[in-house]
Amino acid sequence: MNEVYEHNAGLASVRNFYEKYRNYILVLTAILIIAVSSFIILNQLSKVNNEKAAKIYNDWIAQEIETEEGQMLSDQLFNELVDSYKNTGYTKVALLNQASSYARLGELTKSLEFFKLLIDITDGIGGNDLFNKIARVNAARLLYVDKNYDSALQMLEKYSSSSSPMIHELSGDILNKQEKNQLAKEQYLLAKEQYSDETSILIVAMKISNLSL
Repeated sequence: MNEVYEHNAGLASVRNFYEKYRNYILVLTAILIIAVSSFIILNQLSKVNNEKAAKIYNDWIAQEIETEEGQMLSDQLFNELVDSYKNTGYTKVALLNQASSYARLGELTKSLEFFKLLIDITDGIGGNDLFNKIARVNAARLLYVDKNYDSALQMLEKYSSSSSPMIHELSGDILNKQEKNQLAKEQYLLAKEQYSDETSILIVAMKISNLSL
């Protein structure tokens, strides 16, 4: 008898709790359902987009660009990849390849344009630090070659406190060109501390010794 009473009392307690907080419970349940559904839908869309991007990317790299028709089709595929699937890894790789190709050809303005586009795509929340860092370092090098030293430093500012010796060395090179020798030395010393190979350490040490302090 006591068990039946306790069971009924428990149900009544649950019922009372539900009646009291019914609106909150319904709202939280709806939010949970929407969140789970959104997660599933976004994952499915991401998978579909990656599959489509992979097809376009493979068609793009397979194009023979020696002919005018091949170059035109290559440009169309590349633009479709960037315009419609910019958040996929295939687009990031394509932009990096394109920017690097233009740099090798000596078309630095065009190369910088694609590195900047890659930076925009990979910046901020939900971006990609690896691609962003690679793009920023390469863009800074191009700006350095163009003697645009302030812009080059701005490119590296996001990772100025990182443990990347390459970024510290490049920052030192830029500051050296600006004749900010003490600041350049500080960056070179950070690079020297973080490099592990003897060749890089020796090169940075030579740069430090060549500074006029």
